[in-house]
Amino acid sequence: MAIREATIAIDFDGTVVTHEYPEIGEDAGAVPVLKELLANGDRLILNTMRSGRLLTEAQAWFRRNELPLYASNENPHQKKWTDSPKVHADLYIDDNALGCPVKFIDGVRRPVADWVRIREELVREGYLD
Repeated sequence: MAIREATIAIDFDGTVVTHEYPEIGEDAGAVPVLKELLANGDRLILNTMRSGRLLTEAQAWFRRNELPLYASNENPHQKKWTDSPKVHADLYIDDNALGCPVKFIDGVRRPVADWVRIREELVREGYLD
């Protein structure tokens, strides 16, 4: 049985979409896996360097893909026990994190998160069945 109600911090550029900053890149294959996590009751926090209009555009991408966010660049729950600016989560998925599986896509200059391998790891670690 999968871990239930985990809080997962998700990077945006290079993780859920290809690197096209400040534009929004193409889906990197994240949508079906993120929908699966949401179906398990997990909460997604958009954890990105984007701010202002660029953050609003990233949040709109999640809405267009029917991926409700718990929060953006913060964890509202942690305010009960700390005033640290670091986003608290049970799991972080970021293309720049050590060990995050990445892949190269033709025509894209930087690698992006490999969601097939990420899903396999989520199953292995008990986040997905």
